[in-house]
Amino acid sequence: MSTENKPVHSSSGAAAPGQINLSTRPLLRAMADNWWVALVRGLFAILFGVLTFVWPGISLLSLVILFGVYSLMDGVVAIYGAITGRKEVSRSSLWWLLFVGITGVAAGIVTFVYPQVTALVLVIFIGAWALVRGIFEIIGAVRLRKEIDHEWLLIFAGFLSVIFGLVLLLKPGAGALALLWLIGGYAIAFGVILVWLAFRLRKLARNAHDG
Repeated sequence: MSTENKPVHSSSGAAAPGQINLSTRPLLRAMADNWWVALVRGLFAILFGVLTFVWPGISLLSLVILFGVYSLMDGVVAIYGAITGRKEVSRSSLWWLLFVGITGVAAGIVTFVYPQVTALVLVIFIGAWALVRGIFEIIGAVRLRKEIDHEWLLIFAGFLSVIFGLVLLLKPGAGALALLWLIGGYAIAFGVILVWLAFRLRKLARNAHDG
C-alpha cells in the first residue's frame, strides 16, 4: 500500500517536515487541547464589538452592563483554560493566561458593583483593563514564540490591546460616538485574531491525534 500521502514519523516520534510535533511542545499542546477557550473568548469579543455598532444609541448603564458581562465571561473562560492546561504543563507556563482571566473577572465584578459610574470613569477603567490585559497577552505570545508559527499575530493582538488602552487613558474625554466605535472596533479585531488562533490550535490538535 502506498504511503505517499501519509505523515511519516521517525523512530524518535518526530513529525514529518511541515508538521508540528506537539509532544516536544507542551505549552502549545496544552493550548491545542483546549482550543475552544480561544474560540469562546474570540466569539464573546466579536459579539460585544458588534453590539456596540448595531446599538449606537446605547445608554451608559447598558454599556457598563454589556462590558461587565463580556469581561466577566472572558475572564472565567480564560481562568478555566489556564487551570485545565496546568495538567499538561508546569504551573508557571500558563500563569499569563490565568492573570488575563483574573483581570477580566475583576473588571466584570467591579462594573456590576458600581454600575452608576460616569462616562469618564468607565472609559478610564476600560483603558486600564485593556492595557493590563495586553501586557499579559504579549508575555504569553513571547512564551509561545518557539512553539508556534506566525506568533507575530499573537503579539500584535497584545499590542493592539496596549495601544487601545493607552488611547483611552490619554484621550478619555473624546466624543462618545468616537469612543464607542473605538471600543467596538477593538473588540471585533481582537476577537477575530482569537478565533483564528482557535482554529489553528484545533487543526494542530487534530493532526496530533491523527498522527
